[in-house]
Amino acid sequence: MTSRKMVELFYDVVSPYSWLAFEIMCRYRNVWNIDLKLRPAFLGGVMQAAGNKPPGLVPNKFMYMTNDLHRLGDYFDVPLKPPADPFEAMFEKGSLTAMRFVTAVQEREKGGDGQVEKVSRELWRRIWSEDKDITLPASLSEAAMKAGISASDIEEAMKLSTSKEIKDKLKNSTQDAIDYGAFGFPMVVCHVHGKPLMFFGSDRFEVMAHCIGEKWLGPKPDNAAAKL
Repeated sequence: MTSRKMVELFYDVVSPYSWLAFEIMCRYRNVWNIDLKLRPAFLGGVMQAAGNKPPGLVPNKFMYMTNDLHRLGDYFDVPLKPPADPFEAMFEKGSLTAMRFVTAVQEREKGGDGQVEKVSRELWRRIWSEDKDITLPASLSEAAMKAGISASDIEEAMKLSTSKEIKDKLKNSTQDAIDYGAFGFPMVVCHVHGKPLMFFGSDRFEVMAHCIGEKWLGPKPDNAAAKL
């Protein structure tokens, strides 16, 4: 039995492509021989550090992204539906408050990433499926309630999210991504034989599988395995 490989997924809920990678890595967590570590981080900080320009600021890229998301949502079976004003959602409102909240949920969670996984998914669903806000306290609370977190735990996470401890933790996670060489999200880092292998985007799963000695079984590995 070979040792399980540690895989880090750096993501921000403002990124729809991160949602795709998030769902795929969660589906493959028990298919591939990996330990998946969720790394919520701040995409804005990565983009600024790398000197990268978001696709939403390049008209042709923005038009392509809108059409591409519909295709990818259908292929990966993720309910992607761009908000009415993606520019406002992504660049005017942003995700800093949301990612601090996700980080606070993760900080309080013991014994795994179950809660942070569910909260992240609900926040993605709000912005990229239901065209709802993810910046106001009430919005974050509603997402957390749908994720199954108790009212008292939500209140504590909300308080914690504004603390220096959590702000620093999010900064450190973002810096870790930058140190790996990130220029955008999603970013997956597979640790193989003591060496980190970085994969950017939501279209490198076949190559990733090859590099870690696993098989890509498509977007729904459980269905594919049942047909083998």
